[in-house]
Amino acid sequence: MNMKKNLLFVISAFFMLAGTCVVSAQGKYGADSAECIKYLSYYNEYYKQKNYDDALPNWRKAYSLCPPTANQTMLINGTALYRRLINANRNNVIYVESLIDTLMTLHDTRAQYYPKYAVTALNNKGLDMINYIKDDPQRLYDEFKVIIYKNQAAVKPQILLFQLNTACQLYQNGSVMPEDVIATYNNVMELLDQMKQTPDIEKIRTDCESIFIASNVASCDNLITLFTPRLEAAPDDLQLASNIVKMLSSTEGCTDNDLFMKAANTMHRLDPSYTSAYFLYRLYSSEGDYDNAIKFIDEAISYPESDNAQDAQYYFEAAAFSFKSGKNSTAFNYALKAAELDPALEGKAYMLIGTIWGSQVCPGNEIERRAPYWVAVDYLVKARNADPSLAEEVNGLISQYRQYYPQTAEAFMYNYTDGDSYTVSCGGMRAVTTVKTQQ
Repeated sequence: MNMKKNLLFVISAFFMLAGTCVVSAQGKYGADSAECIKYLSYYNEYYKQKNYDDALPNWRKAYSLCPPTANQTMLINGTALYRRLINANRNNVIYVESLIDTLMTLHDTRAQYYPKYAVTALNNKGLDMINYIKDDPQRLYDEFKVIIYKNQAAVKPQILLFQLNTACQLYQNGSVMPEDVIATYNNVMELLDQMKQTPDIEKIRTDCESIFIASNVASCDNLITLFTPRLEAAPDDLQLASNIVKMLSSTEGCTDNDLFMKAANTMHRLDPSYTSAYFLYRLYSSEGDYDNAIKFIDEAISYPESDNAQDAQYYFEAAAFSFKSGKNSTAFNYALKAAELDPALEGKAYMLIGTIWGSQVCPGNEIERRAPYWVAVDYLVKARNADPSLAEEVNGLISQYRQYYPQTAEAFMYNYTDGDSYTVSCGGMRAVTTVKTQQ
């Protein structure tokens, strides 16, 4: 009797447990759990065999019967099936739009019901939006904004790039304000900075910079406000410094400020070269900062990577800048070096030297004060011989300087006659010439 009672108890317990399992199964697989499970099995068998055409109707039936919690794989496979369907129906615009809406819903549903995989689901949604939504920048902008907000630095970097691009598109058609684009750009760059730095990330960063520059959305003041704290926070970030220089250079009237100068100096400090040294020379020379300008062009010349022709050009520019700055003796020496290094520059270099001597004011008697014009003409003649294309300009200067030659009688009073050798030493310059009088 006891054995019968025990057996009845076990049987009763079994059916009670079975009933619980049925209730549980109905909760996971929905009200019609048997049909849900059946169609999940049907579509899955076709899917595993890569028979996607037969898998699709069975998947749709499973999707209509089963709650999202039934099977995450159902949602993942559904996105793959719908991508195939979209690609196969490209020409049917209305139908494709509905397919895209369903694809986006699948991603959202997965993110909602499977929070552990929400980042992946939202990233996949963003990538599918990039691939399939082409003519709706407002929708892209709004959706990307949500994805980026939720995923933060775990977002796919391509989504950041396209978010910035859509922001710039909307700015061009007047849908967003400049400050919205700047805020988007700032957020995008901050998130890229937080990611593991790889060549792909660097490429996307560069593309973001290019898009932002091309948009012309930021005024010079906005750029300075945006980038000054970033450079101060990362003074050894070569990429950041380079981007600042590039952006400010492309913005009209935005190179005459401390940020631009600091960024350019940072570039040269972190990655020195003769080109970066020359770039700093140009900056400082444009500001009239003679000492710094000359320091950097001398540095540019000192690099072995620059050849003689390049160095000669640098010497000539330094000579012209020194002459403009009233440093005649320095200008004279630079111009001589330019002529020595590159015969192609001889004409221009000698003409500049002639001009330097022609402007030199020397103390002393009549002969000593006029002697610089003899040297000036000597070099101008050399310039004309080296480069006949300069003849017209050179001849004009020669005619001008000859007016200041002494009269023959004046020269005779100081015991000089035409053709006598004469050494001129004045203002740190020295040259041997011949006496010349007005004929």
